[in-house]
Amino acid sequence: MNLLKKLFAPTDMTEGAPWKKITLFAIPMLIGNIAQQLYNTVDSIVVGKYVGDNALAAVGSAGPVLNLLLVLFIGISVGASIMVSQYFGAKQPEQLAGTIGTCITLTAISSLIIMVVGPLVTAPLLRLLNTPESIFGWCSSYLNILFIGVAGMAYYNILSGALRGLGDSVSALLYLLVSTVLNIVLDVVFVATFDMGVAGVALATAIAQAISSILCLWKLLHMKEIFEMHKKDLVPVKKHTTDMIRLGLPSGVTQAIFSLAMIIVQSLTNSFGEMFIAASVIVMRVDGFAMMPNFSFGTAMTTYAGQNVGARKYDRVDSGAKQGTLIAVAVSAVITGGILLFGKYLMHIFTNTDELVELSMHLMWILAVGYIAMAVTQSLSGVMRGAGDTMTPMWISLITTVCIRVPIAYGISWLTITPELPHGNSDCIYISLLASWLLGAAVTWLFYRKGKWKEKGLG
Repeated sequence: MNLLKKLFAPTDMTEGAPWKKITLFAIPMLIGNIAQQLYNTVDSIVVGKYVGDNALAAVGSAGPVLNLLLVLFIGISVGASIMVSQYFGAKQPEQLAGTIGTCITLTAISSLIIMVVGPLVTAPLLRLLNTPESIFGWCSSYLNILFIGVAGMAYYNILSGALRGLGDSVSALLYLLVSTVLNIVLDVVFVATFDMGVAGVALATAIAQAISSILCLWKLLHMKEIFEMHKKDLVPVKKHTTDMIRLGLPSGVTQAIFSLAMIIVQSLTNSFGEMFIAASVIVMRVDGFAMMPNFSFGTAMTTYAGQNVGARKYDRVDSGAKQGTLIAVAVSAVITGGILLFGKYLMHIFTNTDELVELSMHLMWILAVGYIAMAVTQSLSGVMRGAGDTMTPMWISLITTVCIRVPIAYGISWLTITPELPHGNSDCIYISLLASWLLGAAVTWLFYRKGKWKEKGLG
């Protein structure tokens, strides 16, 4: 009983061996990211097997549009997580309650905006992307259902971020596992049994994420040994709102830039036809698993840095950054190697088309070394964000995504146009992505070494 209580309790990362604290916190995060990836993966498997390759392409083509309209929540989530971790490290329960209450209210307002705006802009954005007519209807229905049920998705991401800021990555994992199992069951029921197609997959995801958000809220309201929530805490406080926007806006802008770049590149991707779109969906699903250790350690480093900056223990931040980054690189190398060795078997889960599997594996080989570079980027960006410097990672993302990736993709496409390849070589999409990842790792390391992030704490 004591072990269970300890497992689900907040973790103080201001004491003990840095590598051990980071690793123990990252492991539930890694498992949670596997579960999170299963949301999208199961959706793709079910529609690919039960509906067809075009339905698989439809789910993938909807992704950039969905991500673009969710940037509000990305900003709130990142800002709240940083503030929660720093106030927890500084032992300020009243500020904790006010921060969490403010983010609950801001999320409700943001959800209403997305529920209204999302369905209105879906069709025009899909037209702008040159989405093939063969998958247009599926893309539209998939997005509209997710936008209407966006509150569940928003609250899970934001409230689980608050839990992780408190050092409790296990509860967030448990609730995610519950919703993942529910999502899988509903996917099969709605698509295989009720023949609802792509719309059934979207409905299953919306329901499952609503359940996970309710569980996260329940947990936060019962953490009375750390802080107590009152009705007055739900009224946004100017300081908390301002800090949340200041800390979260750069990450929201980063995600918006990334999503816009993805939309621009998606338009080029769509020009290569349904087969290449479907291959890109498969690659991105496998990419999600390759990126898991990077995102897991990045989030762990944000919490670790936030708590130690709040406690004014900058020496621990430096040592933890080095140890955590080395572990992230090692884990990423092992997972990437496994995907390259056994990727074909994994990709056959999505489709029975051998040509599609071969094309997907070819694209994965182009990206391979980039995943190890991203381990460096995510870990050191996590440290800077946790310390309160969210602007530097934003600018790095802006430069690598907009100024590097997009021009390289379109440049290679234009340079390789032939009568046989009227739109150029489709490898341009992935060569440009690799280039942006490698440059991003180098620039992030340089800015981390400069140390300006140490001046950005909440105070």
